Amino acid sequence: MDRMGVEICVEGLTKSFGHQVIWQDVSLTMPAGEVSVMLGPSGTGKSVFLKTLVGLLKPERGSITIQGRDITKLRERDLYEVRKLFGVLFQDGALFGSMNLYDNIAFPLREHTRKSESEIRRIVLEKMDMVGLIGSEDKLPGEISGGMRKRAGLARALVLDPEIILFDEPDSGLDPVRVAYLNQLIVDLNAQIDATFLIVTHDIASARQVPDNIGLLFRRELVMFGPREQLLTSEEPVVRQFLNGRMQGPIGMAEEKDAAQVEQELAQLADPAPDQELTPRLLPGPGITRPPRWQAIADREAALHRKEVADA
Repeated sequence: MDRMGVEICVEGLTKSFGHQVIWQDVSLTMPAGEVSVMLGPSGTGKSVFLKTLVGLLKPERGSITIQGRDITKLRERDLYEVRKLFGVLFQDGALFGSMNLYDNIAFPLREHTRKSESEIRRIVLEKMDMVGLIGSEDKLPGEISGGMRKRAGLARALVLDPEIILFDEPDSGLDPVRVAYLNQLIVDLNAQIDATFLIVTHDIASARQVPDNIGLLFRRELVMFGPREQLLTSEEPVVRQFLNGRMQGPIGMAEEKDAAQVEQELAQLADPAPDQELTPRLLPGPGITRPPRWQAIADREAALHRKEVADA
């Protein structure tokens, strides 16, 4: 495919429910065709951010610009057109329990296009092949594993050839092995279709390996958003605490720690150097043709590995 996804530019975005501010003044740019991850403790509004991006929730302030249009200001009819750019993988796959996998995946094509059944069949089988589900067309969602349901949901998100794909906690409910397979699938898909990906997740291993860019929501603000290397080597206490999954730092059970307590905890930490190690980037698997962007990433990773070996 020749397309490269689309850039998403968010400026000064604020979302509240009544008097409760979920997050405020969020500004970031997700580069076209790249994989971005949004992290944050539970209850920081990561899923709300996804729903706002796709126009399901309206923010109080700010703009979301996609292909030159601010979707926060569009009428419903125009918003419907913009939504065609999006594919969404929901936490539970959101499959229809009474439909087999083939009909679940074909549903958007039958609902939103006038394609013939033979054309629909070609597209559905192509997407099922991409996610490794060929042979499971007649199975019902209740007859398959959670990992297979996620992949079926992903195939359905792909059938309209979206330029932006949103993943809402794709690793929830999966064991570590299935998460590793899903991460590889996400990287392979990005190399194949070049859409812009945004993944909301709690999984730190995924955040270290999969994305080009990482963002962190905490205490109603976007603490940071930037290239993966910048976040993984950041000195920002909340970023380092979250990425290293430790108790010492600003995040508490109730997300309330005073500054003096945080300072004391951080002072007691041993040598912080191990935190700063860069996890190797996950690359497209064997048989996946690497487009120029992914080849540049692979070359950079190889150069880093050679440097580490030379320094050892």
